[in-house]
Amino acid sequence: MNSITHSQRYLPHTIDTRFHAVKLYRGGNSIQFVCRRYHISKASLMRWNKRFDGTRDSLRDKSHRPITPHPNSHTELEIKWIKDLHRRNPHISLCEMCGKLRSQKGYSRHPGSLYRIYKSLGFSSKAVSTKKKRKPQKYHTPDSLGIKWQMDVKYVPRVCYVGEIPDKFYQYTMIDEASRERFIYPYREQSAYCTIDFVKRAIAYFKYKPETIQTDNGFEFTYPREYHRIHPFDKFCKSYGINHKLIRPRTPWHNGKVERSHRNDQERFYNFLSFYSYTDLKDQMYRYMCRSNKIPMSVLG
Repeated sequence: MNSITHSQRYLPHTIDTRFHAVKLYRGGNSIQFVCRRYHISKASLMRWNKRFDGTRDSLRDKSHRPITPHPNSHTELEIKWIKDLHRRNPHISLCEMCGKLRSQKGYSRHPGSLYRIYKSLGFSSKAVSTKKKRKPQKYHTPDSLGIKWQMDVKYVPRVCYVGEIPDKFYQYTMIDEASRERFIYPYREQSAYCTIDFVKRAIAYFKYKPETIQTDNGFEFTYPREYHRIHPFDKFCKSYGINHKLIRPRTPWHNGKVERSHRNDQERFYNFLSFYSYTDLKDQMYRYMCRSNKIPMSVLG
């Protein structure tokens, strides 16, 4: 049997509805007519009519707080115990307080009851965080094309693949910061070879090469310093006269434009995608790229 929640059981009406319903009823109309017209119950109409004294304020809701406390509510002595414990140890946890009350004072209530009174008194066992909040720094976005590109890799969700042979696919993404135009292409792996091949395809697509390509610190883009080796992608960028810029480790918001585009891809494309082969994924991804590059963006006006 379906239960009725509190919000479904209590449907408040506006003051105008109550006022006009009572006025219409006192004007000589039947109860059935007034209830049908204003979609109210007979009990509500009778209750409003009894309270109505000619003013709208008489029909306003009164406080729902009970006049007398509940017989099973915390006593003044128990509240004093809680306040005294909290005063002696402001950082005491709820479980520790419950244990001390039971062992020292004979407290026998459920911990959930203690939690409710604990919060109603304005207490909190959660310590103030000492972590400094991140202050967003002003980011300079280029105004002309080819100044800076952002590149990243997104894992294609496995549930989108309906083929027979298990396989993994990755979406490489390149975005021009000035125009927000993107180039995306799928690969079967994350590697330096795929990165270099993708950048070549991106240059052919945009028909110009950038001054800077900004990436994260993934192995497909760079090696850690302790490797003492030059990554193939860094060699490629040097040969093409491109500056390879790395963001700070574990700070994806520094590559925010391409990260946000990946979230849009998930909402607009992958949540509705089904493909059966690598070729099918390339075809669908190309059509989606052409469509997504034509979607208006508020940041571009």
